[in-house]
Amino acid sequence: MTSYDSQVETLRQRITIEPGKRSGKPCIRGMRITVYDVLSYLASGMTYQEILEDFPYLTQDDILACLSYAADRERQTLLVQALDTDPTLGILTLTK
Repeated sequence: MTSYDSQVETLRQRITIEPGKRSGKPCIRGMRITVYDVLSYLASGMTYQEILEDFPYLTQDDILACLSYAADRERQTLLVQALDTDPTLGILTLTK
């Protein structure tokens, strides 16, 4: 595992999914703030600093974890779409 992979894995461990919390949406470190919440703040133009000031219990690594989670979800979506449109790519096998 490379240093980059290790860093990404450490960030991903900050994202938790609990069925009884926020309807099972991915949250940050077991808190009630979701990945979607943070991504929405960023998309609306808030800076990291503004988010951290409004939510002092969050860290910059929490924001990076949300971005990493979103990037991974996008990568998985593109993989599935590619397999759906190109049957020569073979059978899709997702492992964790």
